[in-house]
Amino acid sequence: MQIIDGKKVSEFFREDLKSKITDFYAESGRRPRLVVIIVGNDPASEIYVSNKAKAAAEVGIVSETVRLNETIGQAELENVIWGYAKDDITDGLLVQLPLPKHLNAERALALIPDDKDVDGFSVGNTGRLCRFTGDGIYPCTPSGIIQLLKYYDIPLSGKRAVVVGRSNILGKPVALMLLNEDCTVTVCHSKTKNLKEITLTADILVSAVGKKNVITADMIKDGAVVIDAGITRESGKIYGDVDFTEAAKKVSYITPVPGGVGPMTITMLMINTYQVAVNHNEKR
Repeated sequence: MQIIDGKKVSEFFREDLKSKITDFYAESGRRPRLVVIIVGNDPASEIYVSNKAKAAAEVGIVSETVRLNETIGQAELENVIWGYAKDDITDGLLVQLPLPKHLNAERALALIPDDKDVDGFSVGNTGRLCRFTGDGIYPCTPSGIIQLLKYYDIPLSGKRAVVVGRSNILGKPVALMLLNEDCTVTVCHSKTKNLKEITLTADILVSAVGKKNVITADMIKDGAVVIDAGITRESGKIYGDVDFTEAAKKVSYITPVPGGVGPMTITMLMINTYQVAVNHNEKR
């Protein structure tokens, strides 16, 4: 059994990205610019936003965090987003989720142009992923999962992959990405019957549920590759979807939580920001 070390892989990609951004600055005279809009003071969101700012500084990206009051109205929020959406200096733009309940996240996110959508959530970028055009910006966590698998030279073509979870930001896009890598993909969810029978067929099992130990060792085929993309906080500790201790006894590769998929998510955000900056420069 080998642990897939997301922290190590993330550091590898960030070092490569630093070099690319240095070259980009030398050629263009500017650095990629990322704007993060956060509404309210949700503790988890604050941590995520802080980590994004730190990562940006590390690799040479200019970042701006726009903090808005929790009581802001929909129209005012949309005006703020639109201002950054149409300017000429912002490369990457994202709205930190979740938003307060009185705000419509879909309407807000729809204002972010495809070419600034570094989260990869837009309808246009989702369509590009579905059609495998190769020119879209794709969601960060699913992209990070694929890069982890490739970094460890884990064969994908022809393998049977099972994804547990069907969210728009993780389950669905990672299933599409695995399909694009020539896996045979099954997507399971809360209405799936006989889940164990299906997960036992997986050469590559990706769990993206967010429920502690929803995947137990008896649900995993011997020698499978297990990617745990779930996060649950309980009594101040972080847990994944997979019963790691028992699962580790029978798998070939497995990601820990924390330290597996998580570090790659922000790294892929930085890579997306660099890529949109390159795309913008080519159009100028």
